[in-house]
Amino acid sequence: MSGRPSRKIVIGSSGTAFDGWVSTDREVVDLLREDTWAEYFGRDSLDAILAEHVWEHLSPEHAVRAARNCFRYLKPGGYLRVAVPDGYHPDPSYIADVRPGGTGSGADDHKQLYNHVSFADLFASVGFKVHLYEYFDSQGRFQVREWDPADGMIQRSVRFDTRNAVAPLAYTSIVLDAIKPGIESA
Repeated sequence: MSGRPSRKIVIGSSGTAFDGWVSTDREVVDLLREDTWAEYFGRDSLDAILAEHVWEHLSPEHAVRAARNCFRYLKPGGYLRVAVPDGYHPDPSYIADVRPGGTGSGADDHKQLYNHVSFADLFASVGFKVHLYEYFDSQGRFQVREWDPADGMIQRSVRFDTRNAVAPLAYTSIVLDAIKPGIESA
């Protein structure tokens, strides 16, 4: 990394902390306000951004604006690891919990319920290359590709959510990396 430390931030951290990552919340870096990004970072300067269960709280227009801000501040080859509730999850009680206005914790503020296609398309529309890691397909089959938690820990995932120890696939998320084109890692 050319002799400088990696620049990785967590957006909407809500008190979570990971080694090597700087935790932020809306009061510091607001996904929708580029001036808050510019206060701390130069354009094309971040190596990675992590946002777990943040995008579902954004309107469709705000979701695109947030994706554009991430794209601007990631360096070429940098990535955004992001996770949201899965609209194709086959369990009706899961959907009831996570849908906009749902019964689950925080769902009263959910604005959107994505599926893997709509979520990937959002990031592709602003220029990202998308790698999907976890999601249910339209036939209700769970799809998973290995991902490294050191590259961005998603706690609400098939591997790390403790609810899955009791009932497999009880709580999963759409997990993807949105990669800014440019320098590819070796």
